[in-house]
Amino acid sequence: MVVPAADGERLQKVLARVGLGSRRVCEELIGEGRVTVDGAVAELGCRVNVESARIEVDGAPVGVRPGLVYYLLNKPAGVVTTASDPHDRPTVVDLVPDDPRVFPVGRLDAQTEGLLLLTNDGDLAHRLTHPSFGVDKEYLAEVEGRPSPAAVRRLREGVVLEDGRTAPARAVLVEASVLRITIHEGRNRQVRRMCEAVGHPVARLVRTRIGPLVDRSLAPGSHRTLVAEEMQALRRAGANRASEAPETSTGRPPADR
Repeated sequence: MVVPAADGERLQKVLARVGLGSRRVCEELIGEGRVTVDGAVAELGCRVNVESARIEVDGAPVGVRPGLVYYLLNKPAGVVTTASDPHDRPTVVDLVPDDPRVFPVGRLDAQTEGLLLLTNDGDLAHRLTHPSFGVDKEYLAEVEGRPSPAAVRRLREGVVLEDGRTAPARAVLVEASVLRITIHEGRNRQVRRMCEAVGHPVARLVRTRIGPLVDRSLAPGSHRTLVAEEMQALRRAGANRASEAPETSTGRPPADR
């Protein structure tokens, strides 16, 4: 919320602190009318309560509360995407610092490897996972057999599953038995089920990209904190796709693979 001049922090200072640019750049964003506070266009020099204000830049929420963290993890096979597991299997939160407490954005099944975002920023998590925003996720799928051009075309056009037809995917055969598949839905085990539906069950599945996030040097089991440029790119991805991405046929928040 916007607060009296004697209270809170200047908006341009808050935006600069979370990596949106220098104070001068942030002042320009405000002056151009690209920043809103609690739904109203912000004015230069206004002060905000960072604990309660909902701040958006170009329509994308910006996390400004103190203590927000963002980790990119390369999940290894055999690790489950939950905060705790009744079977005492290792979890993704075991692989990142335990303070502050974070949660995974979306889900990868136990045997799927690759990139996973963990954060305590609920607004950003919603933007990245809800089907109406449609942020792309890219996978490399090693499959049984060699997919024919007809099988790849089916993936591109959408595959009928038990919970409805999938949205068209980007799919290309990069090696004899390796597909690169990009989707923006997040149904449970979706990529595995799509490949099985076209006759080529997955032997190994690795997520290689989340929206603009790519890191080929991050070792399995390792994590790192996102840098400011990556945070800006993520926010833009969520804002840009919100107006163009269709709802999934299920209409449910996604689970990923």
